[in-house]
Amino acid sequence: MAATRKPSMGRQKIEIKRIEKEDARQVTFSKRRGGVFKKAHELSTLCGAEIAIIVFSPAGKPFSFTHPHNIIDRYLSGNSHPTPLVTAHREAKIRELNREYTKHLAGVHELEQLSDAIDNLKSKVADRADELEYTEALGRLEAEKKRGAELKKIMKENKKQFWWDNIDDLGVHELEQLSAAIEDLKIKVADRADELLLTSYLPGKNPGTSSSGTSQSENSSTITFETKPTIIPNHQQIHTSSLPQHGYGADFGFVWTQRALLSI
Repeated sequence: MAATRKPSMGRQKIEIKRIEKEDARQVTFSKRRGGVFKKAHELSTLCGAEIAIIVFSPAGKPFSFTHPHNIIDRYLSGNSHPTPLVTAHREAKIRELNREYTKHLAGVHELEQLSDAIDNLKSKVADRADELEYTEALGRLEAEKKRGAELKKIMKENKKQFWWDNIDDLGVHELEQLSAAIEDLKIKVADRADELLLTSYLPGKNPGTSSSGTSQSENSSTITFETKPTIIPNHQQIHTSSLPQHGYGADFGFVWTQRALLSI
């Protein structure tokens, strides 16, 4: 029959509380003190730290650990000046902080310069845009002035030019303007011809006078004409004798005669 093994404590979690037994408490103190001093030595060796530990036993006996060894003497003598190692470490740390601060300032300065450059570029772009807009407006104004001058010139020349003159040298735009002017002139001539025909071929009737002898301003709504037949001359005779020669064909005079007849 195999012997039963007694279970070991192993890495069991121990409750942290005061040990009641004095002997056990003293043993635990000695073990834990050695462990603390060992960890302090490792920390000093790995990191170059200055460490001083003073521990008093339950009986009041002091125990200490220092690294370097003269650190206790330095504090006991009142000389709290740091060792050269600590001084060098502090100076190195200060230099590192100064370098980081200098880099930070350089970055801030570069950002400020970049911001100023962007502001200047924005201002230049805005000024250039205003300049281009002003130049474009001046160009449009000059073009309109030139166009107005050309139109005035054409109108001035058209006033002196008759439709039977030579028009071979005119451009399309000038011909369109001349055609529009001629059409307007035709309408005005036709209206004037109607007025002259009514005046000339209605015996005893003057413009502005009604059959009762009153003025047209007194009775402008009603005009009574005599009912006796009126002989209308041939339209070709009207065209050639009553009106000045305009260079139009006989059809233009016939149009006037038709309008006159419709008015009657």
